[in-house]
Amino acid sequence: MPPANPPQARSSPLAARGGAAAVEFAIISLPFLAILFSILELGLIFMASTTIEAATVSAARQIRTGQLQQGANNNAAGFKSLVCSGMSWISASDCAANLSVDVRTFASFSAISVTPPIAGNAIDQSQLTFDDGSPCSIVVVRVFYPWTLITPVFEPGLPNLGANQRLLTTVVAFRNEDYQGPECT
Repeated sequence: MPPANPPQARSSPLAARGGAAAVEFAIISLPFLAILFSILELGLIFMASTTIEAATVSAARQIRTGQLQQGANNNAAGFKSLVCSGMSWISASDCAANLSVDVRTFASFSAISVTPPIAGNAIDQSQLTFDDGSPCSIVVVRVFYPWTLITPVFEPGLPNLGANQRLLTTVVAFRNEDYQGPECT
């Protein structure tokens, strides 16, 4: 009876399969992990964007109804703190340090023309204003938040604030209610 494994079969490189699974895993794991982390990153971006939008809409309502104009915090810092208070999962200190607000009034909805306040891959604070208007004013509220990307796969496609950062922007346009008298005309 011949031996089960002849010596020449054991020494053949094609017959040695001991590390094949480890090599196959190494080849597949890198693209798999890149896709997995990319999906998680996109989920975080969408969640942050949705949170910022909801907080902005809620804070802008206080401008629309005149509550902010008649309150003590009728300035950019007061409005910024209103927006930050609505973003519970982003730390208050990070929000206060990085969030930028721009509130402007316009004569009509067709006159609205705004551009992103970006200069040198950063938010140009000198282009931001705070004018919450009076009753019946047309107001545009814009909120900007720089989001730092974690996954390097997105660096070529997503950043618009330089390396590794994406500007999350929310815009709300409305006519202030006539909170001091008869209806707006």
